[in-house]
Amino acid sequence: MIKGKDIIVHGLQSLDSPIGSNCVNLAYEFAKNNRVLYVNYPLDRLTSIRHRSDDLVKKRLNIIKGKENGLVRINDSMWNLFPDVILESINQITYRPLFTFLNNLNNKKYAKSVAQTIRKLEFKDYIIFNDSDFTRALNFKDILKPKVSVYYTRDNMRATDYFRKHGARFEDALMQKSDLVVANSVYLQKIAKKVNPHSYYVGQGCDLTLFNPNTVKEIPSELNDIKVPIIGYIGALKSSRLDIKTITYIAKAKPDWSIVLIGPEDEQFKHSDLHHLKNVHFMGPKPIDQLPNYLLSFDVAFNPQAVNPLTIGNYPRKIDEYLAMGKAVIATKTETMEVFKDYCYLASGNEEYVQLIEKAIVENSKEKAEARINFAKSHSWENNVNEIYKSILKVAPNI
Repeated sequence: MIKGKDIIVHGLQSLDSPIGSNCVNLAYEFAKNNRVLYVNYPLDRLTSIRHRSDDLVKKRLNIIKGKENGLVRINDSMWNLFPDVILESINQITYRPLFTFLNNLNNKKYAKSVAQTIRKLEFKDYIIFNDSDFTRALNFKDILKPKVSVYYTRDNMRATDYFRKHGARFEDALMQKSDLVVANSVYLQKIAKKVNPHSYYVGQGCDLTLFNPNTVKEIPSELNDIKVPIIGYIGALKSSRLDIKTITYIAKAKPDWSIVLIGPEDEQFKHSDLHHLKNVHFMGPKPIDQLPNYLLSFDVAFNPQAVNPLTIGNYPRKIDEYLAMGKAVIATKTETMEVFKDYCYLASGNEEYVQLIEKAIVENSKEKAEARINFAKSHSWENNVNEIYKSILKVAPNI
């Protein structure tokens, strides 16, 4: 446990983001025993022009103009900073020397705004916790001089389209200069360890309050006429992350099974052959508080993940949600999913998916359900933060 320290948290998502993030959850957990400054990422010039009518952009522009206070107190031990600067939009620049030069200028401007707040709050000997912001905050350690700098990797960001030009080079540079790197998957830890020997796997936290089989009793009426067994998925239906061919194979191989898919579809899913299969049911997106009720109806929950550079290192939080409801779970076998191997069925191909779903249905029991629930409960934000603290203390025992 680390207590009574000052921690600066920043990353790729702001505290007022509508979609939430690991970084936000971790910050609130840090703040239970430490003072925390959560820094929203700065506005960039292109966004300030293109999205000037957006309420979140308007707020940031008002702060930059001095019309609103950029430092907001969240609770007794946590503050949120809206930096009062606009950074230049440089991601599309391909000429490396120019990109590096402009990125250094952005870093200085951004760090100056953070430094002013550090002085105002009188933070001392602080820890900087950086969630995957490897360009805008590349030089924070050099400029802000923290007691300990922690880089957090929880997604293979360098594989995304946005970061493909400069991501690997800059992320490697930041991981190398950080005092330590913490990762939520073994796959990402191995990438980090190539450049920083102080790289640790810390697992993943989840808020499973909603996913409690003791409080969820009612199955939505729209599922009443769907034939069992139900093989279900909850989450965004994106072809970049899910294997449409695997879902199609399962549905065709077992026409007596019902495949229930809950979540918004991308264009590939909307135009896929799945919509022509009678045993595949698209339910569309649902309010988050209703998801456990839909999950209650599943005989087997599955995650037919596509294996590619974008997904291979991901920790799928939905697996913990499935397990927290005691559900039998089958997922694509990856290095990250090895953590779940004693509680999930892991498939290496389409035929094995079908075989293991059959096995999961046959083997299901009350005892197995209870074991899954207990395992999911171990993945709390408190436990996740304690693993991060342990990693920090390995590198800086006198913090």
